[in-house]
Amino acid sequence: MAHASDGLYLGLISGTSADGIDAALVRFTDTRPALVAGLTYPWDETLRERILAVAQDEQRLDLDGYGYLDVAVGRAFADAAQAVLAKAGVNAGDVRAIGSHGQTIRHRPDGSHPFTLQIGDPSVIAERTRIDTVADFRRADVAAGGQGAPLVPAFHATVLRPATGARVVLNLGGIANVTRLTTEGGVIGFDTGPANGLMDAWCLRHRGEAFDRDGMFAASGTVDPDLLAELLDDAYFILPPPKSTGREHFHLAWLDAHPRVAELPPEDVQATLLALSAVSVTDAIRQHAADATDVIACGGGVHNAALMHAIESRLEGRPLRSSRDFGIDPDVMEAMGFAWLAFRRLRGEPGNLPAVTGAAGPRLLGALYAAP
Repeated sequence: MAHASDGLYLGLISGTSADGIDAALVRFTDTRPALVAGLTYPWDETLRERILAVAQDEQRLDLDGYGYLDVAVGRAFADAAQAVLAKAGVNAGDVRAIGSHGQTIRHRPDGSHPFTLQIGDPSVIAERTRIDTVADFRRADVAAGGQGAPLVPAFHATVLRPATGARVVLNLGGIANVTRLTTEGGVIGFDTGPANGLMDAWCLRHRGEAFDRDGMFAASGTVDPDLLAELLDDAYFILPPPKSTGREHFHLAWLDAHPRVAELPPEDVQATLLALSAVSVTDAIRQHAADATDVIACGGGVHNAALMHAIESRLEGRPLRSSRDFGIDPDVMEAMGFAWLAFRRLRGEPGNLPAVTGAAGPRLLGALYAAP
């Protein structure tokens, strides 16, 4: 029987690397999602540079600067929503709601006053698109003692649960996260550390390019084992889950604090950063999902051939496949997840998995901003 909240939903997210706004138009029938259209909408380069500077603690953000970025990002998200609607040939009035993750500029889920902060004014999105918008998904989980991230493992469980045994879903965004799924229903998920974020930032610094296309910059260098060992010695990697991280921790200042970086050719540092991502990801899988028989990758890192090869070579014979092999575009998996969270919100159903985030219990995630 159809539920009152069935229909079209639109998910929006810009990840840690801020390499574009991923937009996904998704149709839900009961709980079954089907992608109608997806795209990655480019940032205005000046706006992207401001976002990255703030996220890396490279400049102080005053209140006027915060207000400006909040509205500018909201407008960009609205533009991304309208672009995917145009691609699909769908009218705004046919969409039940937008689920907007926004752009994270701070994520501090630990300490005496834990918080997570995403910008992209949802009132602006609702006003410009004329679509009800659900946003601010993470803070309810943090208020309940959780990490507020990652939230997509719950969606992974909806679309990629294995028929038998266990499997891993590996999201390779700016930060990597893994989800262990089992037939029986148990879900484990956490951030493992850097995926593309550090490599993107290093590539921009030394090549003037926003990302390392096909991993060619890294492939031109040689891994430095001493630097790799120093980077892997970071305390985050041995923390038990639940755990989450972001650019606040793994940024260029963190990298530059290792003196050996200045002694190496830039291509060797890039090769070592790629190895850092591959080793930290596969070590996490080995420790927390050793029973998984396959690994399904999504996110922008799927397009980095060198990174995918480095990960697969350390998976001890387990295949590494793209989510595309399972009918899900790897570039919009997370955006689909936030469409799903908006769908859950309108149904009045919890969106978090306390076993993943560490929250005190299931929580209704997101606030609703009504369209005019």
